[in-house]
Amino acid sequence: MLVIIIRYIQFMESSIEKKGDYYYYCTSLLSLPESILDCILKRLSPKELITISQVCTNLRVRCRSDHLWENHIKKKWGKVFGDVAYKEWQWHVTKSKEEKGNTFYQMIINHNGGENDGSLGTFSGSWPMLCLGSYLIDSKNILSGQLLLSNSLMMMMALYIALENGKFWFPAQVYRGLLVSNALVSYDSKTNTFQARQQMGGWRIIGNSIRWDKVRAPPNETSQCNIPQLSDSLHHLRPGDHIEIQWKASTEVPYDWWYAEIGHMDSCKENENCCGCQHSETLVVEFKQYHVESGMRKAKLQRNKNGQQCENQCGIYGGIRKLQSEEEIHKWKQLFPPHHNQTPVPVYLP
Repeated sequence: MLVIIIRYIQFMESSIEKKGDYYYYCTSLLSLPESILDCILKRLSPKELITISQVCTNLRVRCRSDHLWENHIKKKWGKVFGDVAYKEWQWHVTKSKEEKGNTFYQMIINHNGGENDGSLGTFSGSWPMLCLGSYLIDSKNILSGQLLLSNSLMMMMALYIALENGKFWFPAQVYRGLLVSNALVSYDSKTNTFQARQQMGGWRIIGNSIRWDKVRAPPNETSQCNIPQLSDSLHHLRPGDHIEIQWKASTEVPYDWWYAEIGHMDSCKENENCCGCQHSETLVVEFKQYHVESGMRKAKLQRNKNGQQCENQCGIYGGIRKLQSEEEIHKWKQLFPPHHNQTPVPVYLP
């Protein structure tokens, strides 16, 4: 209804016309004050913005402006599309601009046509020490055309449509059982779910029909890398702190992220009133999702060693990130199996 009203107003001429004894004042949408017009456009959905952009040249420029589409991206994609993915999108933008020069960037609204040629991707490192980049399908159609007179590259509008159509495989993290894996994900608008894949010596799908609550944006730029991450200050960690820690079963596989808590030394339990665990050079990491008798229940790491550590032949530990949000902690605990303190949990082997 809102679109019909706006299009109707747009086609009316700004004039005063006398019919009989009455004067009629007809106004156009573009005669409204800038602030009011901008307020109206901000209330439109992405589909409505595309429709209105076809009315005239002036509205086409306004409806494709970055600030309008940035709001829609934050609203729909904010929790799964983070700074890492946005930097990857900018890489595609820069790469295409370098290749095409100034004959770049008008978003083709009829984006469903054309073959999937001109694809772009970016990765760094070698397996398994690989930093996931991104993959843009059909880049010739998504990032092509002529530069707009306003010099607006419509980067956010092109990004929104590429995400909506599943053309942009972007770096994110996926909850898989008791761990979080780095992956590239693509959205399926028909099912309102995601597909995820990893590069493990060759591409392979690691999940289909993944719900929104199982996908998250990487907490920071280095979280997406399959390399030992530099930890937060380990000397500030104390018993009871909640953390995420990188872990992998062997050197031939990538790191995943696991939930754990900082625990107490065995000697501390004998005298809880004189706990010195915070000042010990040994850091006790406790995986409470495992059975109390499991060999994976605890690990003893060194506070003064930042990066990769091996402990008790139970795999390789990497960086540590302290959890600051109750929402993050609650999310991890939701993954725990029922009665996890009584039932052994199998070790995940990629």
